[in-house]
Amino acid sequence: MRNVGRTVQSSIYRDGLFGRLPPVPTSPDALAEAARRRMTRTGWSYVAGGAGAQRTVDANREAFGRYRIVPRQMVDVGERSLATTLFGRDLPAPVLFGPVGALELAVQHQRARGGRGAAPRNAEPALARAARDLGLPVVISSQASVPMEDTAAVLGDSPRWFQLYWSSDDAVVESFVARAEASGCEAIVVTLDTHVLGWRTLDLDLGYLPFARAEGIAQYLSDPEFQKLVEARVRGRGRAGGAGSEPAGQGAATGRPTLAAVRSLLSMARHHPGPTWRNLSQPYARAAVETFLDVFSRSTLAWADLAWLRQRTTLPILVKGIQHPDDAHRALDHGANGIIVSNHGGRQIDNAVASLDALGPVVDAVRRHTRAPVLFDSGIRTGADVFTALALGADAVLLGRPWVYGLALAGADGVRAVTEHILAELDITMALAGVSTPGQIGRQNLAL
Repeated sequence: MRNVGRTVQSSIYRDGLFGRLPPVPTSPDALAEAARRRMTRTGWSYVAGGAGAQRTVDANREAFGRYRIVPRQMVDVGERSLATTLFGRDLPAPVLFGPVGALELAVQHQRARGGRGAAPRNAEPALARAARDLGLPVVISSQASVPMEDTAAVLGDSPRWFQLYWSSDDAVVESFVARAEASGCEAIVVTLDTHVLGWRTLDLDLGYLPFARAEGIAQYLSDPEFQKLVEARVRGRGRAGGAGSEPAGQGAATGRPTLAAVRSLLSMARHHPGPTWRNLSQPYARAAVETFLDVFSRSTLAWADLAWLRQRTTLPILVKGIQHPDDAHRALDHGANGIIVSNHGGRQIDNAVASLDALGPVVDAVRRHTRAPVLFDSGIRTGADVFTALALGADAVLLGRPWVYGLALAGADGVRAVTEHILAELDITMALAGVSTPGQIGRQNLAL
């Protein structure tokens, strides 16, 4: 992408002559507020919310204000390029679409034919169309709303990685990795920081966990090894309505079913493969949710377990959730090929260190021993934020909430517009800071 800032900026101003405004706001605060108004309350809380008192979410954003960019003058920046390379793949910019679970929540407000049941079809496929147009990689989530194969089909030849939540069942893990390879994924991203779910107060106050309603578990519902576990569960129960058959958290055993319980059962039936009416009359949809809640994560993992994964794929392995230099060392020593500095967007631990503050020390620790890529997420909202992360040593960044807000507002066009705005501001920031390529960005560009 060459001189993309001027191209995007000029297009917006030219459209303004005819009364046409950008499809989504360019201000990050206005973008978030517009998405909040459009999304359902549960969807907004899940996407925007963080842990506890939201202090880590705030810290991620506020950290960028402590690293100031230094403008430079009289430098020839007439020709600029955002291009970079990761794991041998040339990319148009050092930006990836980070993994976001239960993405259908962003588009449930869109009352197209089929209502809420149509939401999954409007989620990852829309992201994939935007990513394909931009040529930027998508990190497909383990908690996606459609199977990875469907997303891969829309992506075509566009790059994609797969984000792995390490299940407590090894056969499911192996199956996910094999499917990712068959779907053309070029790297495996192991998320380490969600082996227990954070104390997410916005979701807790609504009593809302999407996975308990079968939202965001399409990878599991489409997986043959997971289906074996479901079948075994149903056989062990013997009949629908047996022990453990009520939807998690609904308390239906106390008497007459509540409206919430009925809606939860309907959501499970709609998301499970096959006709909804059939799923309502059989135990498999409920058993699948119960099985997922049993096998989702594993808190017994240790660094040595990376060797097990390393033996099962030839793809590069990155570990996501690193906040301490020692953890970066251990990951690389045990077979990881890259590091992603992240605190899960503030969703896991309240009052945690801002991810940006962890980036520099991790980069320094890694660079003393290797050139393994270090990526960054948590708090990126603007092109200037991307520049700051690159200046602190990140090789690329993962975008999260901003593109989800764009999806909520305008589907694939919204994702594309948000990303183009961020890339345009990155390009303009580079020009004003006196650099022409991402490789020239460094700590000399910050007032440290």
